Amino acid sequence: MAKDRFVEVYSQGVINVQKIIVDTKTGVNYLLASSAMTVGCGMSILTDQDGKPIITPVK
Repeated sequence: MAKDRFVEVYSQGVINVQKIIVDTKTGVNYLLASSAMTVGCGMSILTDQDGKPIITPVK
């Protein structure tokens, strides 16, 4: 089985949900947030204090 491209590394909440998702190819971290997963959600790149994307080292 092929390795998943995107993996969830953090999750918080049941109704008000926040998740951090990492792209296993590039290492870029994304934040997914929703007040109700069935209504809609938003996704954005996580950045550091200088506005650069947060990168998780990938193997």
